[in-house]
Amino acid sequence: MSPWPELLANKPVDTRIEMGAYEYLWQQPKSSTKRLAELFQANPGSLPSDLVDSDSAQRAADEVVQYFSKRGIERFGLRINGTHDYPARLRDAVEPIELLYFLGSWELAEAPRRVAVVGTRKVSDEGAARTRKLVRALVERDFTIVSGLAQGVDTIAHQTAIEAGGRTIAVIGTPISEVYPKENAMLQRRIASEFLLVSQVPLLRYKSQGAHVNRFFFPERNKTMSALSEATIIIEAGETSGTLTQARAALDQGRKLFILESNFQNPSITWPAKFEQRGAIRVREIDDILREFKSTPQEFA
Repeated sequence: MSPWPELLANKPVDTRIEMGAYEYLWQQPKSSTKRLAELFQANPGSLPSDLVDSDSAQRAADEVVQYFSKRGIERFGLRINGTHDYPARLRDAVEPIELLYFLGSWELAEAPRRVAVVGTRKVSDEGAARTRKLVRALVERDFTIVSGLAQGVDTIAHQTAIEAGGRTIAVIGTPISEVYPKENAMLQRRIASEFLLVSQVPLLRYKSQGAHVNRFFFPERNKTMSALSEATIIIEAGETSGTLTQARAALDQGRKLFILESNFQNPSITWPAKFEQRGAIRVREIDDILREFKSTPQEFA
């Protein structure tokens, strides 16, 4: 039996202290997503505050809140493993995270038909057109579009969803107070205020190290994006694209993975066939996606 019901019945959860404790754990030498996942696996039923002294947690929390305030963020939300509103599907990840930050409407994370639309940052003209066409078709069928707010496919997916009057969720690879790429500042603000912006990136750790190290947060967020979604759709990706991290995660987590047919026709890459062998689904028309969601087939015109 899970230890959480008994824990929560006897211990009120102070979200600020839990945030500070989690941030403090991330500040420790050699901390990583993998190491923290192992730490919590070794301490089942523990909240971050069970592993950190209260003074250290409070100082870290104060620093985070003060920094967010300077960046114009006065109110933000948290989802903490062990509380009733933490999404259980995140535990499908191989190395699940204990805490998420968010801005906007968390209700979107519970919306039906959440699909991640992802792909290369250096998208081709054809790939951009396919992204717009597919996202418009999905929005028309009441899908919520999830992506990572990166250049290329991600940006087009978010923009198209909004332009089509749909819903969108951005899972970013920086803290909620930071913007990357910088040209997406306005888009990020709009998503945070009108839709949903999610981040698992610990602020204090991020601030304390350089960009060359912080880049490792991006593939980690892809795993979380997959876990939050019901399926992932790959528009276009190269042989070494970070998008393939999400493809692997989707299959590992028992999520559906869709790959556009154009990738299979690209002789310069071999990954589509490899993922198809593992259960990925080719997408020649939107019916190939709708069928998996038990929808009435419709032509992808």
